[in-house]
Order: sequence, then C-alpha cells, then structure tokens
Amino acid sequence: MALSQLDIHRWNRGERTLVTLAGDIGPATTPLLRTALEQCLLDGVTVIDVDLTTVGSCDARGLDVLLSASRRAGRVHACLQLHHPCAQITRLLAATGSASLLLEAPVSHVPPAAPGDLMSTATRAPEDPARRSGPVLKDGIRLRRLTRRQAEGMREDIADLAAASVAGTPGEAYHDRGDFLRRLAVNAHRPGFALLVAETTVLVGCAFGFPVGPDHSGRRAFDGTLQESVQRLTSYARFAVLTQVVAHPHAQHRDIARRLQQRLLTDLHSFLGVALLHPSDRAGQAAFSSWGWQNMGEVVGLPGPVAPCVLILPVEGPSPARR
Repeated sequence: MALSQLDIHRWNRGERTLVTLAGDIGPATTPLLRTALEQCLLDGVTVIDVDLTTVGSCDARGLDVLLSASRRAGRVHACLQLHHPCAQITRLLAATGSASLLLEAPVSHVPPAAPGDLMSTATRAPEDPARRSGPVLKDGIRLRRLTRRQAEGMREDIADLAAASVAGTPGEAYHDRGDFLRRLAVNAHRPGFALLVAETTVLVGCAFGFPVGPDHSGRRAFDGTLQESVQRLTSYARFAVLTQVVAHPHAQHRDIARRLQQRLLTDLHSFLGVALLHPSDRAGQAAFSSWGWQNMGEVVGLPGPVAPCVLILPVEGPSPARR
C-alpha cells in the first residue's frame, strides 16, 4: 500500500539546501511538500536540491507542486533541482515534458551536518518556526542586494512592480514604465550603483541608487551641480541619490520602503539620501514623506526641463559629523 506520510529532511549549507524526501508524493502529502519548498525560498535559499532516492511515486499534483516551486525560485534567481528519481517519476517527467526543467546532475556528496543544520518535518510534526534560518524579516520578507547581471535579469519584474505601485494613483502620469527601465539601465553603469529587492516567493519591493560626493563627483556635470545644491541645503558633501524606491501597494507591506531605503544608504556608506521628483508629482512626494523624507522644495539650476523637488532622508541612528 502506498505510504500516506512523507518525511522531509532539510540539510542546510549556506544558501544551498539539500531536501531529502522519504515516502510517496500524493494527495495527502503534497501540502507538506509545498510548505517545505516555500519555506526554503523564504529562508533565502538560492539552490534547492531535492533528493528523490527514497520516494516511491509522485502523482500529477505532486509534480505540479515541484514545477510551481521551480517557477517561484526562478523569479527570485534561485533554482530547484531534482535528483535520483525512481522509474515512475522519470516516466512522469518525460510524459509531461518536465525533465529538462527539473532534472540536473546528481547531488554531490554532502558532509555530515552539525546538529543545528538538520531540520525535519513530517505529517505528524510541522516545522517549528523558531528554527527557521536565513535573512528573513517580519512577514516573511527578506532584503537581497543584486549584482548588475541579476538586476538586468529581473528588470522586467522590477518594472512591473513599479507600474503596479502607482497604478490608479494621481502619480501614475509621472512614472512611465519605459522611463523607469531607461533610468535603471543608466544607473546600473554608474560607479557604486546598488540595487536591493524585497521578496517573499515573489518580488514585493525594490530600491536603487548611487553615491555622489568627493570620490564620485566631477565625472558628470549633473553630479557636480547636484552636489553643490545639496551641500548648500544640508552641508553634506557626500550622499546617495536614491533614484527609485518601490513597495508593493499592500497595507501589510507599508514599511518595506523604509527598510529598503535605510539598508541602501548603509550599503552605499552614506549618511544622507537624496531623491528628485517632478514638482507636480504630489502623490510621489506624499509617499516619500510617509517614508520619512523631508521636501526641500524646487531647486533651480539642475539640468532638465523642470526644476525638480529635492527630498532628503538622513540615515537612522546617531547623527554623524557632516563631511
């Protein structure tokens, strides 16, 4: 008789996890499998190796769980790989055309785990939330800094999020999707560029920008003019321009922008953030104000068709000496 229990063991090694399954994947056990794989992504895992050596069978619903987890992993630049499937699972993968999506090289040898590295779940004992690992924030949201290549790979997803964050608001007219993609492309080639994303199993926020100051100005006339204007207003000679801060428009995610912008300032080694908004973008100015920004008014003399509003945001914590 087919087993009605599926034992799930996690073996963590940094951002890579080996998930070993024992039993059958069927109607009674797919919820456990789905929860375990989703938790891997919430914990910041970038490679999920699923060892099927001791799995006797998998039905179509179980395969759908594996495929869904693989797609979610791909959206956050992680991956899920199946190893050592039995004959029945191999036939199922072949019949559905899923083999190329899920099968990879055999799992490499993993040394014995330390006692704190092994986590187990079964139908009788759900995973204890207190044992979760990884950089997970409140509400299961984590922050992750992307490389330039990763940012390029996620540019369309980030643009979709940016469009969704202003859809149906008075500020929508000032946030064109094409302009957003062009700004991202230009910013990505600036020295010191940094991009952070907030994510669960999907993207829920992002922020990116670049430093301006004695070590960076002079390369572009705009940077020098902006530096002079900000220094007159604040006495800071070095700061970070936060070109974009985006958060998913959901009430429970209202503090994502605050977390992103403070983390980005820290990563850019800056004590002050600067943002430039169109003077008529009242909705955008209101959003930034709710995130702690101070509107310094329109600044004349910067290149562009209109004089932008300059908003500033000090880094949280003790005020450092200005430099």
